[in-house]
Amino acid sequence: MPSSGCNSKPDTQPGPPFWLLAELTYRCPLQCPYCSNPLDFSRQGEELTTAQWIEVFRQARELGAAQLGFSGGEPLVRQDLEVLIRAARELGYYTNLITSGIGLTEARMAAFKDAGLDHIQISFQAADEEVNNLLAGSRKAFAQKLAMARAVKAQGYPMVLNFVTHRHNIDSIERIIELCLELEADFVELATCQFYGWAELNRAGLLPTREQLQRAERITNQYREKLAAQNHPCKLIFVTPDYYEERPKACMNGWGNLFLDITPDGTALPCHSARQLPVQFPSVREHSLRHIWYESFGFNRFRGYDWMPEPCRSCDEKEKDFGGCRCQAFLLTGDASNADPVCAKSAHHGKILAAREQAEHAPLELEQLTYRNERTSNIICRA
Repeated sequence: MPSSGCNSKPDTQPGPPFWLLAELTYRCPLQCPYCSNPLDFSRQGEELTTAQWIEVFRQARELGAAQLGFSGGEPLVRQDLEVLIRAARELGYYTNLITSGIGLTEARMAAFKDAGLDHIQISFQAADEEVNNLLAGSRKAFAQKLAMARAVKAQGYPMVLNFVTHRHNIDSIERIIELCLELEADFVELATCQFYGWAELNRAGLLPTREQLQRAERITNQYREKLAAQNHPCKLIFVTPDYYEERPKACMNGWGNLFLDITPDGTALPCHSARQLPVQFPSVREHSLRHIWYESFGFNRFRGYDWMPEPCRSCDEKEKDFGGCRCQAFLLTGDASNADPVCAKSAHHGKILAAREQAEHAPLELEQLTYRNERTSNIICRA
């Protein structure tokens, strides 16, 4: 059932979607316990065909989308990926492949380049081989990632690396940064876990302490200063988890404002975590993207300000943060229309304070985490 609240469209017409994320598949050879895919991914419907995806790209480009990300799961398991990249290039997109690197080869990378791929981002689980492979669920994952990161650089792509940091690897931030420099990375995203999907399920074992986070940010800033003094091209991006903020982020720059996500079965979402909300979201199998973006209930549900309860409705910061993250509000309070509990003004901010306290005193070890795989997803679906 849809969430309760105003069903009418906001007074202001939204602009076009700028960024299209194509979650091509939920299939993945890895088992990361912080994956943003839905817990029930194993029961999702049949994946869109090649032709259906290309039609999605065409319609989104017609609306004004300019950037297209290929994601998953692991998008490399789609054997039509080269075809999809070529179609996107012909439509005029700037394209980005977001991958673990597992299943990538130099030959396939060259084929992607020939098809017009602009950018490859490779994710690592840790700078330590043992920890990386444990989190990934593969004894060969770390070596494969290193080889493919070097191949990305050799083939002339921008070298973009992503490390999801959490309590089990954040203390190795120096080694992580040094590894990125050894690999000649151009951009490095040191993204502390944001707690959706499988990461939310494992929050007690992943949320760093405040001391860990402050140390990591301090060391990152020291490296930034050193690199700037050397006129070094590497850029370090440090992403703080919402749970240590006192004001919420302007999630996706506002609901249904810039970002359009299409899931493997064709469900359209205003953010990649929104599928867990009790909101009816449309499918590209049944509606045009123009209808979905401008007319559908799901994309209009939290646009504008009319939906906001207090304290958001009267807040002088609502035009900056749009009330924060709807998915986080739902996960922590059971009502997606509540103020994001990250905000110190929220009546539910105590839940954030309790999570910080739990991180100090009740951590889970790596072996105690719930790892993302189809068997576990099936168990969750049955429960």
